[in-house]
Amino acid sequence: MTKPIAITMGDPAGVGGELTISAWLAKHTSSNAFYVYDCPRRLHALARHLKVDVAIAEISQPEEAFSCFSKALPVLPITLPSLPVPGQPDPQHAEFAIQSIELAVKACMSGEAAGVVTNPVYKKSFYDAGFKYPGQTEFVGAISDPSALPLMLLAGPSLKVVPLTTHLPLIDAVKSVTSERIITVCTAMAKSLAQDFGFSPPRIAISGLNPHAGEEGKMGREEIEIIEPAINALKDRGVSVVGPLSPDSMFHNEARESYDAALCMYHDQALIPLKTLDFYSGVNITLGLPIVRTSPDHGTAFNIAGTGSVDSSSFLAAIEFAEAISGRRNATQSNAIS
Repeated sequence: MTKPIAITMGDPAGVGGELTISAWLAKHTSSNAFYVYDCPRRLHALARHLKVDVAIAEISQPEEAFSCFSKALPVLPITLPSLPVPGQPDPQHAEFAIQSIELAVKACMSGEAAGVVTNPVYKKSFYDAGFKYPGQTEFVGAISDPSALPLMLLAGPSLKVVPLTTHLPLIDAVKSVTSERIITVCTAMAKSLAQDFGFSPPRIAISGLNPHAGEEGKMGREEIEIIEPAINALKDRGVSVVGPLSPDSMFHNEARESYDAALCMYHDQALIPLKTLDFYSGVNITLGLPIVRTSPDHGTAFNIAGTGSVDSSSFLAAIEFAEAISGRRNATQSNAIS
């Protein structure tokens, strides 16, 4: 890679700093590099607290990460007004965590960074600080391309899945299932799966909404009146889709071999199988953006922050996905130019 991956601070009271330090210890001998937008003083204090030997190198430009990565964790400084207490979120730190996201995304947009991996945040602190977005995904989308449709792909070794609706109450999620949304999301999903993962063409399984996919209208008519018309329209456009499939039988081993990714109708329908199969290695990947953005598929884990016991598998996988997707995009662009 010719550009480093940018890492965000996350909530300073959560496990983000530990994940970043753990990832550097695991990857500092790699030819690839990353750097983090964070407070050097808090990372120094955290490393001492965890009793790990990690040097901190303050840099002024992302490209400087390569020259020091093998010996020290590269940090583009953001100065916190006070040191955080692990496990105790402080609302005054939220604006700095938000700033780290904005800086990382802008570095990707300018070509200084290859992609961004966002550490977990505490949404209440963000909202208290005036944050106007449902989550980091929407914020990253607004900064990088306000006209884009950012999609949340959850990916692990066993499954890739996109929820049609995300952070909505279930009653509102059901109302948001429309043929138009299925067509729009699945079309964007197919494009991104081809571009970022090399599926040619991607095979997409679409779930039903009701038990047993409605059982021919006996348990609901959404499959007949909404989902099936969308699937037929997608097939007419050349998208390789199957469904609507019964949600309770589309995730076992043999079923998953028949498709590359699944589109589910609501949040838990998608995330329960993903987290059951790949709890420690699942990654949140944002599709449909001009930049590469990934995130570990877990939260701030305040209950174990500062203990050194956090499992960094998902965070490491998020970095590796960001590197792989960025590499694929660069290769595609190079081939197009040549």
